[in-house]
Amino acid sequence: MLSDPWIGALVALFAWWFSTGAILALVRWADREGRGAFAALAATPLLAFGAWGVLASATMQGPVAIYLGFLSALALWGWIELAFLTGVMTGPNTRICPPNRPEWERFLRAWGTIAYHEMALAAMLIALGLHAQGAANQLAFWTFAVLFFARVSAQVNLFLGVPKFQTEFLPRALAHLPSHFRQAPLNWLFPISVTALSFAMACWLERLWGASDPMRELEFALLAAITALALLEHWFLVLPLPDEKLWRWMLPAPGPRQETTEDSHGL
Repeated sequence: MLSDPWIGALVALFAWWFSTGAILALVRWADREGRGAFAALAATPLLAFGAWGVLASATMQGPVAIYLGFLSALALWGWIELAFLTGVMTGPNTRICPPNRPEWERFLRAWGTIAYHEMALAAMLIALGLHAQGAANQLAFWTFAVLFFARVSAQVNLFLGVPKFQTEFLPRALAHLPSHFRQAPLNWLFPISVTALSFAMACWLERLWGASDPMRELEFALLAAITALALLEHWFLVLPLPDEKLWRWMLPAPGPRQETTEDSHGL
């Protein structure tokens, strides 16, 4: 039963929904209580589980090993995202971007808001890639790689301009972040992004269809599902869908928000 590709797809869907909601709930609590660093520290068992799971699953076989590798990659990703959203791992620029700045300056400011977080993600991806060399189970690396490149694509789309971006769940530590986004009907990168993600999903599905080993079917089902969810998140940037309702009901009330308009490159 655990090796059923449909079960794998449902596990990926639930893990995506629940882990996102859990992180947002913890971030909302930390924001309201002013305890961002404590929240990130309290979640270090998640980081430890992810590291252990990647190491353990690399030499294991069977459905348990596949799910462990997949969930371990999500755990590593989730902890880094939590550190970012609580303001522990962001970037040197914590100021709002003034309007009408040149594109090069806006890019530098935008990079300055997320630099440490992006470098941590890139370092983790490289570490997982090196560890996956010759490993029997490489699912943790491929899961993290899909999440990484989908995130880079989404961030560049936000910088270039999209019709809709969600700021409701941003904590006070990241109140300056939306000033670096641009609202626009569409940008040149978006069609390329959704085409690339659609192609990647089609590749996973093609390999799923042609796999003769149930374990390979499960791997490709998980990768296809997480890629499909990344594609869905891209469409949330342009379609007038109330995606925030997926998690709003499970979050505590936000605390008061304060913003600053001081001018700084933050670099």
